[in-house]
Amino acid sequence: MPSLPALRRTAFGALALVVAVAVVLGVLVGSMIQRPRPDYSGERSLPGLGGEVSVVRDERGVPHIYADTSADLFKAQGYANAQDRFFEMDLRRHITAGRLAELVGSAGVETDKVIRTMGWRRVAEKELPTLRPATRQYLQAYADGVNAYLSERRTPAKLGVEYVVLGQKYKDYRVERWTPADSLAWLKAMAWDLRSDYGDELARARLTGRMSSAQIRAIYPDYPFTANAPILSAQDWSPGSSAAVPQALTRTPARSGSPAGSAAYDSVTSRGADGAYAAVQRALDAVPELVGRGDGIGSNSWVVAGSRTTTGTPLLANDPHLGVGIPSIWSQVGLHCRTVSSACPFDVAGFSFAGLPGVVIGHNAKVAWAFTNLAPDVSDFYLEKVEGETYERAGAKVPLETRRETIKVAGGTEQTFTVRSTGHGPLVSEAVDTVADAGLQGASADKDPATEEFAVSLAWTGLQVDNTADAIFGLNAATDFASFREAARDFAVPSQNLLYADTSGHIGYQAPGQVPIRKAVDADSPPGFWPAPGWDPAYDWTGFVPFEDLPSVLDPKEGLLVAANQAVTAETSPFLTTEWDYGYRAQRIRELLEAKDKVSPADMAAMQTDTRNSFAPVLVKALLEVSVDDDFTRQGQDLLRGWDFSTPADGSDAGTSAAYYNAVWSQLLELAFNDELPTELRADGGSRWMQAVAGLLQRPRDAWWDSKATPGLIEGRDEILRQAMTSARLKLTREISQDPGRWQWGKLHTLTLRHQVLGGEDVPAPVRALVNRGPYSMPGGSSIVNALGWDASVGFEVDWAPSMRMVVDLGDLDRSTWVNQTGVSGHPTDDHYDDQINAWVHGEQYPWPFTREAVDKAGSDTLTLRPGKSD
Repeated sequence: MPSLPALRRTAFGALALVVAVAVVLGVLVGSMIQRPRPDYSGERSLPGLGGEVSVVRDERGVPHIYADTSADLFKAQGYANAQDRFFEMDLRRHITAGRLAELVGSAGVETDKVIRTMGWRRVAEKELPTLRPATRQYLQAYADGVNAYLSERRTPAKLGVEYVVLGQKYKDYRVERWTPADSLAWLKAMAWDLRSDYGDELARARLTGRMSSAQIRAIYPDYPFTANAPILSAQDWSPGSSAAVPQALTRTPARSGSPAGSAAYDSVTSRGADGAYAAVQRALDAVPELVGRGDGIGSNSWVVAGSRTTTGTPLLANDPHLGVGIPSIWSQVGLHCRTVSSACPFDVAGFSFAGLPGVVIGHNAKVAWAFTNLAPDVSDFYLEKVEGETYERAGAKVPLETRRETIKVAGGTEQTFTVRSTGHGPLVSEAVDTVADAGLQGASADKDPATEEFAVSLAWTGLQVDNTADAIFGLNAATDFASFREAARDFAVPSQNLLYADTSGHIGYQAPGQVPIRKAVDADSPPGFWPAPGWDPAYDWTGFVPFEDLPSVLDPKEGLLVAANQAVTAETSPFLTTEWDYGYRAQRIRELLEAKDKVSPADMAAMQTDTRNSFAPVLVKALLEVSVDDDFTRQGQDLLRGWDFSTPADGSDAGTSAAYYNAVWSQLLELAFNDELPTELRADGGSRWMQAVAGLLQRPRDAWWDSKATPGLIEGRDEILRQAMTSARLKLTREISQDPGRWQWGKLHTLTLRHQVLGGEDVPAPVRALVNRGPYSMPGGSSIVNALGWDASVGFEVDWAPSMRMVVDLGDLDRSTWVNQTGVSGHPTDDHYDDQINAWVHGEQYPWPFTREAVDKAGSDTLTLRPGKSD
């Protein structure tokens, strides 16, 4: 995952060349900066309200909304979201509609072409009429509330400082009214970032022919079920009796080798694999990272039954790991019907997205829920034989579906292009100029596989019409596990692990989502493991796993559930994926829970900040067994003796040892893997690489321990480990000090919260200073419970992290706690833009008021919205 979001680079890479610093400084002063700040108190008239609505802002500016009808409730939520973060909402809808170039000019064209090719907005518009009438009413009410605020503000400069900066280049921009489809399209963007990572499918194809099948297997190891427990044990759940799941493949055959020997891929060459990767990768890299990607879309969640808590009632914790930036991904909110009834069933609080009505993660008066990414394999790439305006299908020529798309460009000329699709999906290899020219080399019976060209289509569940929006409101109004599961039935994409707890003492788990059923065509590979031949119907999806066959449990005997992206179950049916997180975080959480007879709410919050590296004992044991002759390297090696494997940011002994260990880990990956891997596939140091090294340590003469920099010499495991320790010692000497006593993990492992658009290095420094925050010295790391992740192929800087943290106490909801990554506001001069950062950095949480009494006690501002004409 890149160190900075792609959007920031593409959208504003040329800003400094166009807008003179003096001009920018001239407009970003005084009233121009303050103008977008909203009023959080007083009275306002909103057209269409059925009655009076109160918006109580607590000490951190979080809106707690009280209304008599659902329509009024969501109208006020739309108004409050627009107050706080309209530019973020506007940016998101431009991206999801493939209209970014209208906002930022020609720099957005490539992004627009790819998203228009996939058709996120088109799918959202098709979904809208299929939703329940109540859901459509809520979406429209939310849009009406947003538009009421837009009517008050009238000009973009009064909505966000970002428009002031953009206005120096594009002076004619006009803000459009919000629509329900704008909200639905954001669900597609969320699903895109949180789908299972397509990169491994392409990477395996690219590596075929470059190295042996044994080497590929070594870096895609099996899940360690005996060491790291899955979410559900065999006594919790076993496959149902439905006959619609013919995909029962174990993980072992998936690792049996390359596609050589598979009928569809016998003739694929390394050049062909490179072509497939290049043709798809550039197009998909043009899509901005909106919530997170790659190893940075993990999360922690766990729930403990009352029999194991000090309160005697369930406790639930969640901290989703997503990309970092400011404003934060989440928006906190409370939504309260004054009288809860079937007509107005909402009394809920938690975390949502600006631009989307309802609460995504949180609790209501009876149930609480947590999300972590399930990451089933929900996308496939198909090689397609395209000739003219047709493609091959089961030996016949079938017409391609085509449509024309026109992109308007701020300050430039509009561009028109053609999107072509097969029955599998859009031809993403044609989305970006020159991508198609790269060609795709594949196999067929009648052409030379070294020269044949293919297109690449994308099949992805997010391009199917679904009812996920219905699920959000269903979860918000759920009163027990049955109604919770019924709501989850509609949660199609992105597929999540749902943990559950309620005030009656129950805990549970449900896996929802559209998971494709694929035929097991190749005995040596699981479905979706490699790009598939689109001309062969045997590789098509044949439906989706029935909801009743997806894993679920209520009140497990153990009295606890941990869902942190590890394998859901050891069962092989239904087939979900081969790309689980390898379970280091999940197993550490389980160890912490099992170490206590009773767990308190404070214990739950403390566990979220645990910094023990659970893989480190394995690697440190091997490092300490290596003989080191020079004192210089031995000084570093000695830091690992007696280390408790925690990774604090400070200058304590553990913080010093952590700095050295992580430097060794980075150098080890460089020496063992990166000399053989293409630049785009370099080892990032996540859980897969930890599990791979754990296996390689048992094979000291494995081919991966041979450096390509020394032809004719096979180093072996111990020599590579020795070199890694020496290189790490040199690196820390250069970057921090020759004195190991001055090394601190937090000096290397820092976080700067950057604005998605204005925070890049190409933007003038005074603007960056206004919108960015940091750097902060951070503890933790990848595959650690306190998951402040870093990409070892790039550097030590944090590039994904807990996007929020929450602990819900089902015995007394007002004793629950929460914290956001930054603050509720998107306005840089607002007190609530960054007022939660310090607590978040230090692992602290705030009281989470829920009852009216608690909210009033915590309230600092109240805005009263009354029916009437807009003020």
